[in-house]
Amino acid sequence: MRGRRRFLRLLGCLTAGVAALTLRDGHAGAPRQERSDARPSDDAASITLFLGGDVMTGRAIDQVLPHPSKPQLYEPRMHNALGYLALAQDANGRIRRPVAFPYVWGDALAELERRKPAARIINLETSVTRSDTPWPKVINYRMHPANVGCLTAAGIHCCTLANNHVLDWQREGLVETLETLQRAKIATAGAGGDLDAAQAPAIVPVADGARILVFAAATEDSGVPAEWTATATLPGVHRLPDLSRKTVARISALVRRYRRTADRVVFSLHWGGNWGYTISREQRAFAHALIDDAGADIVHGHSSHHPRAVEVYHDRLVLYGCGDLLNDYEGIGGHEEFRGELGLMYFPTLDPATGRLRGLELVPTRIRRFRINRAGSEDRGWLLARLRREYQVFGCDVEQDAGGAFAVRWP
Repeated sequence: MRGRRRFLRLLGCLTAGVAALTLRDGHAGAPRQERSDARPSDDAASITLFLGGDVMTGRAIDQVLPHPSKPQLYEPRMHNALGYLALAQDANGRIRRPVAFPYVWGDALAELERRKPAARIINLETSVTRSDTPWPKVINYRMHPANVGCLTAAGIHCCTLANNHVLDWQREGLVETLETLQRAKIATAGAGGDLDAAQAPAIVPVADGARILVFAAATEDSGVPAEWTATATLPGVHRLPDLSRKTVARISALVRRYRRTADRVVFSLHWGGNWGYTISREQRAFAHALIDDAGADIVHGHSSHHPRAVEVYHDRLVLYGCGDLLNDYEGIGGHEEFRGELGLMYFPTLDPATGRLRGLELVPTRIRRFRINRAGSEDRGWLLARLRREYQVFGCDVEQDAGGAFAVRWP
Protein backbone atom coordinates (compact mmCIF):
# COMPACT_ATOMS: atom_id res chain seq x y z
CA MET A 1 0.00 0.00 0.00
CA ARG A 2 2.87 2.35 0.81
CA GLY A 3 4.34 1.78 -2.69
CA ARG A 4 0.93 2.43 -4.26
CA ARG A 5 0.57 5.74 -2.40
CA ARG A 6 4.08 6.78 -3.46
CA PHE A 7 3.32 5.94 -7.09
CA LEU A 8 0.13 8.02 -7.05
CA ARG A 9 1.97 10.92 -5.38
CA LEU A 10 4.69 10.81 -8.05
CA LEU A 11 2.11 10.63 -10.82
CA GLY A 12 0.29 13.60 -9.32
CA CYS A 13 3.51 15.64 -9.23
CA LEU A 14 4.26 14.72 -12.83
CA THR A 15 0.75 15.64 -13.94
CA ALA A 16 1.02 18.99 -12.18
CA GLY A 17 4.33 19.68 -13.91
CA VAL A 18 2.88 18.71 -17.28
CA ALA A 19 -0.13 20.93 -16.69
CA ALA A 20 2.13 23.86 -15.95
CA LEU A 21 4.04 23.29 -19.17
CA THR A 22 0.79 22.96 -21.11
CA LEU A 23 -0.77 26.11 -19.73
CA ARG A 24 2.42 28.11 -20.27
CA ASP A 25 2.40 27.09 -23.91
CA GLY A 26 -1.23 28.10 -24.26
CA HIS A 27 -2.50 24.77 -25.56
CA ALA A 28 -4.76 22.15 -24.07
CA GLY A 29 -4.08 18.44 -24.36
CA ALA A 30 -0.67 16.75 -24.45
CA PRO A 31 2.34 18.66 -23.09
CA ARG A 32 4.89 20.51 -25.17
CA GLN A 33 8.22 19.95 -23.48
CA GLU A 34 10.49 22.82 -24.44
CA ARG A 35 14.16 23.47 -23.88
CA SER A 36 14.99 27.16 -23.81
CA ASP A 37 18.77 26.79 -23.50
CA ALA A 38 19.52 24.97 -26.76
CA ARG A 39 22.21 26.81 -28.69
CA PRO A 40 22.44 27.32 -32.45
CA SER A 41 25.08 25.70 -34.63
CA ASP A 42 28.00 27.80 -35.79
CA ASP A 43 26.56 28.34 -39.27
CA ALA A 44 23.28 30.27 -39.07
CA ALA A 45 22.35 28.99 -42.54
CA SER A 46 22.32 25.38 -41.33
CA ILE A 47 21.32 23.29 -38.32
CA THR A 48 23.62 20.61 -36.99
CA LEU A 49 22.24 18.02 -34.57
CA PHE A 50 23.87 15.38 -32.43
CA LEU A 51 22.12 12.02 -32.51
CA GLY A 52 23.26 9.19 -30.28
CA GLY A 53 22.08 5.62 -30.14
CA ASP A 54 21.31 3.71 -26.96
CA VAL A 55 22.80 5.16 -23.78
CA MET A 56 22.65 2.74 -20.85
CA THR A 57 23.71 4.44 -17.64
CA GLY A 58 22.21 1.83 -15.34
CA ARG A 59 23.42 -1.33 -13.69
CA ALA A 60 27.25 -1.37 -13.42
CA ILE A 61 27.69 2.18 -14.76
CA ASP A 62 25.33 3.41 -12.05
CA GLN A 63 27.57 1.65 -9.53
CA VAL A 64 30.63 3.76 -10.43
CA LEU A 65 28.72 7.07 -10.34
CA PRO A 66 28.58 9.15 -7.13
CA HIS A 67 25.16 7.87 -5.99
CA PRO A 68 24.80 4.16 -6.81
CA SER A 69 21.51 2.32 -6.51
CA LYS A 70 21.22 -0.88 -4.54
CA PRO A 71 23.31 -3.36 -6.55
CA GLN A 72 20.85 -6.25 -6.31
CA LEU A 73 19.85 -7.75 -9.68
CA TYR A 74 17.21 -10.28 -10.64
CA GLU A 75 18.98 -11.85 -13.59
CA PRO A 76 19.31 -15.64 -13.88
CA ARG A 77 23.14 -15.56 -13.99
CA MET A 78 24.07 -12.34 -12.20
CA HIS A 79 22.61 -11.18 -8.91
CA ASN A 80 24.73 -8.12 -8.19
CA ALA A 81 25.56 -5.20 -10.50
CA LEU A 82 29.09 -5.14 -9.13
CA GLY A 83 29.62 -8.42 -10.94
CA TYR A 84 29.45 -6.55 -14.25
CA LEU A 85 31.92 -4.01 -12.90
CA ALA A 86 34.29 -6.88 -12.10
CA LEU A 87 33.94 -8.25 -15.65
CA ALA A 88 34.74 -4.84 -17.13
CA GLN A 89 37.77 -4.36 -14.89
CA ASP A 90 39.07 -7.84 -15.68
CA ALA A 91 38.81 -6.99 -19.37
CA ASN A 92 40.13 -3.41 -19.44
CA GLY A 93 41.56 -2.38 -16.09
CA ARG A 94 40.51 -0.72 -12.87
CA ILE A 95 37.83 1.98 -12.73
CA ARG A 96 38.38 4.22 -9.72
CA ARG A 97 35.08 4.84 -7.96
CA PRO A 98 33.28 7.13 -7.75
CA VAL A 99 33.79 8.79 -11.10
CA ALA A 100 32.69 12.37 -11.76
CA PHE A 101 29.54 12.83 -13.85
CA PRO A 102 31.38 13.92 -17.03
CA TYR A 103 33.61 10.82 -16.91
CA VAL A 104 31.31 8.50 -18.87
CA TRP A 105 31.26 10.90 -21.85
CA GLY A 106 35.02 10.96 -22.15
CA ASP A 107 36.19 12.18 -25.56
CA ALA A 108 32.60 12.80 -26.66
CA LEU A 109 32.56 16.04 -24.66
CA ALA A 110 35.30 17.60 -26.80
CA GLU A 111 33.45 16.61 -29.98
CA LEU A 112 30.24 18.19 -28.70
CA GLU A 113 32.04 21.36 -27.69
CA ARG A 114 33.82 21.64 -31.03
CA ARG A 115 30.74 21.04 -33.18
CA LYS A 116 28.19 22.81 -30.94
CA PRO A 117 25.10 21.01 -32.22
CA ALA A 118 21.81 22.87 -31.92
CA ALA A 119 20.18 19.84 -30.29
CA ARG A 120 21.66 16.85 -28.47
CA ILE A 121 19.39 13.81 -28.65
CA ILE A 122 19.96 10.30 -27.26
CA ASN A 123 17.89 7.21 -26.56
CA LEU A 124 18.13 6.73 -22.79
CA GLU A 125 17.73 2.99 -22.28
CA THR A 126 17.63 3.08 -18.50
CA SER A 127 15.00 3.71 -15.85
CA VAL A 128 16.00 6.57 -13.53
CA THR A 129 14.43 5.53 -10.26
CA ARG A 130 14.76 4.34 -6.69
CA SER A 131 12.02 1.75 -7.22
CA ASP A 132 12.91 -1.69 -5.87
CA THR A 133 10.17 -3.56 -7.73
CA PRO A 134 11.44 -4.96 -11.02
CA TRP A 135 9.24 -5.79 -13.97
CA PRO A 136 9.39 -9.60 -14.34
CA LYS A 137 11.87 -9.84 -17.22
CA VAL A 138 15.46 -11.02 -17.70
CA ILE A 139 17.34 -7.69 -17.61
CA ASN A 140 16.42 -4.61 -15.56
CA TYR A 141 18.40 -1.37 -15.91
CA ARG A 142 18.25 1.28 -13.21
CA MET A 143 20.14 4.49 -12.46
CA HIS A 144 19.69 6.40 -9.21
CA PRO A 145 17.94 9.77 -9.78
CA ALA A 146 20.78 11.56 -7.99
CA ASN A 147 23.04 10.47 -10.87
CA VAL A 148 21.08 12.43 -13.48
CA GLY A 149 24.07 14.78 -13.55
CA CYS A 150 25.76 12.32 -15.89
CA LEU A 151 23.22 13.43 -18.53
CA THR A 152 23.33 17.15 -17.84
CA ALA A 153 27.15 16.96 -17.91
CA ALA A 154 26.89 16.42 -21.68
CA GLY A 155 24.23 19.10 -22.14
CA ILE A 156 21.67 16.58 -23.38
CA HIS A 157 18.54 18.37 -24.59
CA CYS A 158 16.29 15.38 -25.23
CA CYS A 159 16.08 11.77 -24.11
CA THR A 160 13.83 9.49 -26.10
CA LEU A 161 12.29 6.90 -23.80
CA ALA A 162 10.26 4.58 -26.04
CA ASN A 163 12.40 1.49 -25.50
CA ASN A 164 12.50 -1.89 -23.77
CA HIS A 165 14.11 -0.74 -20.50
CA VAL A 166 12.30 2.42 -19.40
CA LEU A 167 9.66 0.41 -17.48
CA ASP A 168 12.15 -2.09 -16.07
CA TRP A 169 11.12 -0.96 -12.58
CA GLN A 170 7.38 -0.79 -13.16
CA ARG A 171 5.22 2.25 -13.85
CA GLU A 172 6.38 3.83 -10.62
CA GLY A 173 9.90 3.73 -12.02
CA LEU A 174 8.77 5.35 -15.28
CA VAL A 175 6.96 8.14 -13.44
CA GLU A 176 10.06 8.87 -11.37
CA THR A 177 12.18 8.81 -14.54
CA LEU A 178 9.94 11.41 -16.16
CA GLU A 179 9.87 13.52 -13.03
CA THR A 180 13.67 13.38 -12.63
CA LEU A 181 14.37 14.36 -16.23
CA GLN A 182 11.77 17.13 -16.10
CA ARG A 183 13.45 18.50 -12.96
CA ALA A 184 16.82 18.37 -14.75
CA LYS A 185 15.29 20.34 -17.67
CA ILE A 186 15.81 17.47 -20.12
CA ALA A 187 12.91 17.07 -22.54
CA THR A 188 11.51 13.59 -23.15
CA ALA A 189 9.63 11.86 -25.94
CA GLY A 190 8.10 8.43 -26.40
CA ALA A 191 6.88 7.84 -22.83
CA GLY A 192 4.59 9.77 -20.55
CA GLY A 193 2.03 9.87 -17.78
CA ASP A 194 -0.67 8.90 -20.29
CA LEU A 195 -1.02 8.18 -24.00
CA ASP A 196 -1.25 11.83 -25.07
CA ALA A 197 1.96 12.66 -23.22
CA ALA A 198 3.76 9.60 -24.58
CA GLN A 199 2.86 10.55 -28.15
CA ALA A 200 3.67 14.26 -27.76
CA PRO A 201 7.00 15.52 -29.10
CA ALA A 202 9.86 16.95 -27.16
CA ILE A 203 10.46 20.48 -28.45
CA VAL A 204 13.96 21.92 -28.69
CA PRO A 205 14.05 25.60 -29.77
CA VAL A 206 16.89 26.52 -32.14
CA ALA A 207 17.89 29.69 -33.99
CA ASP A 208 15.49 32.22 -35.52
CA GLY A 209 12.36 30.84 -33.89
CA ALA A 210 12.71 27.38 -35.43
CA ARG A 211 12.21 24.28 -33.36
CA ILE A 212 13.25 20.64 -33.47
CA LEU A 213 10.27 18.38 -32.76
CA VAL A 214 11.31 14.94 -31.53
CA PHE A 215 8.66 12.23 -31.71
CA ALA A 216 9.51 8.75 -30.44
CA ALA A 217 7.97 5.29 -30.58
CA ALA A 218 8.90 1.62 -30.18
CA THR A 219 7.91 -1.64 -31.81
CA GLU A 220 7.26 -5.11 -30.46
CA ASP A 221 10.33 -6.63 -32.14
CA SER A 222 12.62 -4.42 -30.03
CA GLY A 223 11.39 -6.20 -26.92
CA VAL A 224 8.72 -3.75 -25.72
CA PRO A 225 5.78 -5.73 -24.28
CA ALA A 226 2.22 -4.75 -25.10
CA GLU A 227 1.58 -4.17 -21.38
CA TRP A 228 3.93 -1.18 -21.47
CA THR A 229 1.72 0.74 -23.89
CA ALA A 230 0.52 4.05 -22.45
CA THR A 231 -3.26 4.45 -22.18
CA ALA A 232 -5.63 7.29 -21.40
CA THR A 233 -5.21 6.51 -17.71
CA LEU A 234 -1.86 4.71 -17.35
CA PRO A 235 1.75 5.81 -17.81
CA GLY A 236 3.65 3.96 -20.50
CA VAL A 237 5.39 4.18 -23.85
CA HIS A 238 4.28 5.09 -27.35
CA ARG A 239 4.27 1.56 -28.77
CA LEU A 240 3.37 1.04 -32.42
CA PRO A 241 1.03 -1.88 -33.14
CA ASP A 242 2.64 -2.46 -36.53
CA LEU A 243 4.35 -0.69 -39.44
CA SER A 244 1.21 -0.44 -41.57
CA ARG A 245 -0.12 2.44 -43.64
CA LYS A 246 -2.74 2.94 -40.93
CA THR A 247 0.01 3.52 -38.38
CA VAL A 248 1.73 5.97 -40.73
CA ALA A 249 -1.55 7.87 -41.15
CA ARG A 250 -1.94 8.17 -37.39
CA ILE A 251 1.62 9.44 -37.01
CA SER A 252 1.10 11.90 -39.85
CA ALA A 253 -1.92 13.36 -38.06
CA LEU A 254 0.10 13.57 -34.86
CA VAL A 255 2.91 15.50 -36.55
CA ARG A 256 0.43 17.90 -38.19
CA ARG A 257 -1.09 18.58 -34.78
CA TYR A 258 2.17 20.01 -33.44
CA ARG A 259 4.21 21.20 -36.40
CA ARG A 260 4.72 24.82 -37.33
CA THR A 261 6.08 25.98 -40.67
CA ALA A 262 9.70 26.42 -39.58
CA ASP A 263 9.88 23.25 -37.49
CA ARG A 264 12.16 20.34 -38.31
CA VAL A 265 10.98 16.85 -37.34
CA VAL A 266 12.98 13.93 -35.95
CA PHE A 267 11.14 10.63 -35.58
CA SER A 268 13.03 8.39 -33.15
CA LEU A 269 12.25 4.71 -33.43
CA HIS A 270 13.33 1.80 -31.23
CA TRP A 271 12.89 -1.17 -33.55
CA GLY A 272 14.35 -4.50 -34.58
CA GLY A 273 16.70 -6.89 -32.84
CA ASN A 274 20.03 -6.33 -31.15
CA TRP A 275 22.31 -8.05 -33.68
CA GLY A 276 22.49 -8.27 -37.45
CA TYR A 277 22.60 -5.97 -40.45
CA THR A 278 19.50 -6.94 -42.42
CA ILE A 279 17.00 -4.14 -43.05
CA SER A 280 13.60 -5.61 -43.87
CA ARG A 281 11.47 -4.34 -46.72
CA GLU A 282 8.80 -3.46 -44.16
CA GLN A 283 11.22 -1.31 -42.14
CA ARG A 284 12.48 0.48 -45.22
CA ALA A 285 8.96 1.14 -46.51
CA PHE A 286 7.93 2.49 -43.10
CA ALA A 287 10.94 4.82 -42.91
CA HIS A 288 10.17 6.13 -46.39
CA ALA A 289 6.53 6.68 -45.45
CA LEU A 290 7.53 8.64 -42.34
CA ILE A 291 9.35 11.00 -44.70
CA ASP A 292 6.84 11.10 -47.56
CA ASP A 293 3.62 11.16 -45.56
CA ALA A 294 4.46 12.26 -42.01
CA GLY A 295 7.04 14.86 -43.06
CA ALA A 296 9.95 13.55 -40.98
CA ASP A 297 13.30 15.14 -41.77
CA ILE A 298 15.27 12.45 -39.91
CA VAL A 299 14.37 8.89 -38.96
CA HIS A 300 16.49 8.11 -35.90
CA GLY A 301 16.53 4.33 -35.53
CA HIS A 302 18.08 2.37 -32.66
CA SER A 303 17.96 -0.94 -30.77
CA SER A 304 20.82 -2.75 -32.50
CA HIS A 305 23.94 -2.96 -30.34
CA HIS A 306 26.10 -2.03 -33.33
CA PRO A 307 25.74 0.51 -36.16
CA ARG A 308 23.57 -0.53 -39.10
CA ALA A 309 23.00 1.01 -42.54
CA VAL A 310 22.05 4.59 -43.30
CA GLU A 311 20.06 5.84 -46.27
CA VAL A 312 19.47 9.27 -47.76
CA TYR A 313 15.94 9.16 -49.15
CA HIS A 314 14.52 12.22 -50.90
CA ASP A 315 17.33 14.22 -49.29
CA ARG A 316 16.24 13.07 -45.82
CA LEU A 317 18.34 10.97 -43.44
CA VAL A 318 17.37 7.49 -42.31
CA LEU A 319 19.51 5.92 -39.57
CA TYR A 320 18.31 2.33 -39.45
CA GLY A 321 20.28 1.52 -36.31
CA CYS A 322 22.66 3.86 -34.51
CA GLY A 323 24.25 1.22 -32.29
CA ASP A 324 25.09 1.59 -28.61
CA LEU A 325 26.90 4.73 -27.55
CA LEU A 326 27.40 3.68 -23.91
CA ASN A 327 26.80 0.41 -22.07
CA ASP A 328 28.30 -1.87 -19.39
CA TYR A 329 28.93 -4.88 -21.66
CA GLU A 330 32.73 -4.97 -21.32
CA GLY A 331 33.94 -8.48 -20.55
CA ILE A 332 30.64 -10.12 -21.55
CA GLY A 333 31.26 -12.67 -24.25
CA GLY A 334 29.21 -13.29 -27.38
CA HIS A 335 28.59 -11.66 -30.78
CA GLU A 336 32.22 -10.55 -31.06
CA GLU A 337 31.91 -10.47 -34.85
CA PHE A 338 29.78 -7.30 -34.56
CA ARG A 339 32.29 -5.39 -32.41
CA GLY A 340 29.57 -3.95 -30.19
CA GLU A 341 32.11 -1.88 -28.25
CA LEU A 342 32.53 0.33 -31.32
CA GLY A 343 29.98 3.08 -31.86
CA LEU A 344 29.30 6.35 -33.63
CA MET A 345 28.32 9.90 -32.79
CA TYR A 346 26.08 11.17 -35.60
CA PHE A 347 26.20 14.83 -36.66
CA PRO A 348 23.72 15.55 -39.48
CA THR A 349 23.56 19.09 -40.87
CA LEU A 350 20.22 20.23 -42.29
CA ASP A 351 18.97 23.09 -44.39
CA PRO A 352 16.83 24.90 -41.80
CA ALA A 353 14.26 26.03 -44.37
CA THR A 354 13.64 22.69 -46.06
CA GLY A 355 15.06 19.98 -43.80
CA ARG A 356 17.21 18.64 -46.63
CA LEU A 357 20.34 16.86 -45.51
CA ARG A 358 23.43 18.92 -46.31
CA GLY A 359 26.04 16.77 -44.64
CA LEU A 360 26.55 13.85 -42.28
CA GLU A 361 29.67 13.41 -40.18
CA LEU A 362 30.29 10.42 -37.92
CA VAL A 363 32.73 10.25 -35.03
CA PRO A 364 33.86 6.66 -34.35
CA THR A 365 34.03 5.71 -30.68
CA ARG A 366 34.96 2.80 -28.44
CA ILE A 367 33.57 2.00 -25.00
CA ARG A 368 36.33 1.23 -22.51
CA ARG A 369 36.16 1.42 -18.71
CA PHE A 370 32.57 2.66 -18.95
CA ARG A 371 33.71 5.69 -20.93
CA ILE A 372 33.24 6.88 -24.52
CA ASN A 373 36.67 7.09 -26.13
CA ARG A 374 37.85 8.05 -29.59
CA ALA A 375 38.36 4.91 -31.62
CA GLY A 376 41.99 4.15 -32.46
CA SER A 377 43.27 3.73 -36.00
CA GLU A 378 42.80 -0.05 -36.11
CA ASP A 379 39.26 0.18 -34.76
CA ARG A 380 38.44 2.99 -37.19
CA GLY A 381 39.71 0.89 -40.09
CA TRP A 382 37.54 -2.07 -39.10
CA LEU A 383 34.47 0.13 -38.64
CA LEU A 384 35.03 2.05 -41.87
CA ALA A 385 35.17 -1.17 -43.89
CA ARG A 386 31.98 -2.45 -42.29
CA LEU A 387 30.12 0.82 -42.79
CA ARG A 388 31.16 1.01 -46.43
CA ARG A 389 29.81 -2.48 -46.99
CA GLU A 390 26.46 -1.72 -45.37
CA TYR A 391 26.01 1.86 -46.58
CA GLN A 392 26.62 0.96 -50.20
CA VAL A 393 23.50 -1.20 -50.14
CA PHE A 394 21.52 2.06 -50.11
CA GLY A 395 23.81 4.06 -52.39
CA CYS A 396 25.96 5.81 -49.76
CA ASP A 397 29.71 5.78 -49.19
CA VAL A 398 31.96 6.75 -46.28
CA GLU A 399 35.31 8.56 -46.29
CA GLN A 400 37.71 9.20 -43.42
CA ASP A 401 39.10 12.68 -42.92
CA ALA A 402 42.50 13.68 -41.56
CA GLY A 403 41.14 13.95 -38.03
CA GLY A 404 39.72 10.43 -37.99
CA ALA A 405 36.04 11.36 -38.42
CA PHE A 406 33.92 9.83 -41.19
CA ALA A 407 31.99 11.78 -43.84
CA VAL A 408 29.03 10.15 -45.59
CA ARG A 409 28.56 10.74 -49.31
CA TRP A 410 25.47 10.09 -51.39
CA PRO A 411 24.39 10.79 -54.99
